[in-house]
Amino acid sequence: MECPFNGKPASWHGARMDFHDAMSYGDYLQLKTLLSAQHPLSPNHNEMLFIIQHQTSELWMKLMLHELHGVRLQMQAGDLPPAFKMMARVARIMDQLVHAWDVLATMTPPEYTAIRPYLGNSSGFQSYQYREIEFLLGNKNAALVQVHAHSEEAHDRLRSALEQPSIYDEAVRLMAEAGLPIDPGRLTVDRTQPTAADASVESAWLKVYADPDTYWELYELGEKLVDLETSFRYWRFRHLTTVERVIGFKKGTGGTAGASYLKKMLDVELFPELFSLRTSL
Repeated sequence: MECPFNGKPASWHGARMDFHDAMSYGDYLQLKTLLSAQHPLSPNHNEMLFIIQHQTSELWMKLMLHELHGVRLQMQAGDLPPAFKMMARVARIMDQLVHAWDVLATMTPPEYTAIRPYLGNSSGFQSYQYREIEFLLGNKNAALVQVHAHSEEAHDRLRSALEQPSIYDEAVRLMAEAGLPIDPGRLTVDRTQPTAADASVESAWLKVYADPDTYWELYELGEKLVDLETSFRYWRFRHLTTVERVIGFKKGTGGTAGASYLKKMLDVELFPELFSLRTSL
């Protein structure tokens, strides 16, 4: 078979060359749609970097949510080994996002200043996927759902995430089902509130860490959760340092205090007992 354009064989080292009636790489990945989704609003060369940085971050977060929802389902089913694999993957995605800030950090303050007026009030603070990740990990805040009232889909997703148990809630439930003494009040806590440290949960984790042979799966679960939070902290810190480098201490485009707001977020603990118990080990 010959190529209709140049008469050469429609093959190259065995590779198929004609895709008139077959799905190609670009078709499978919908590259025409994906690569046409970048629309800089300013005449500045550097805006393309800013757009692609944030779009690719949202794609990685989409995968994180896919994995985290799978983690919760496996935990609810009491099948932890598949959940461990998914949690390890999420931690590596966060590592990927940490290094992604290195690329954005090549943007200098004057370069960002040139595109900032074109951003309007849009801000990463408004990322509903990021907010859903936080809710799934237990850092809940009902007030922040209102930011997405203009989008029924995003609002409903966040409301559902707010009201459902977090992954850490499921971990605490599993410890109670294993016979560890969890305060009943912790098991019936208001799911719309952020995770608060609980003495009975720390005591239970201490028993798990003191006797890993008896509680091996819970022990491994604890370490996977620590890996998740550690990677999440790196991600937040790298975000902060990039913002300081590019815009200093200006207010964020979405109205937050910018770098000072991000510094406060560094103090948030997702799984508090898993870190505090280490002092007692």
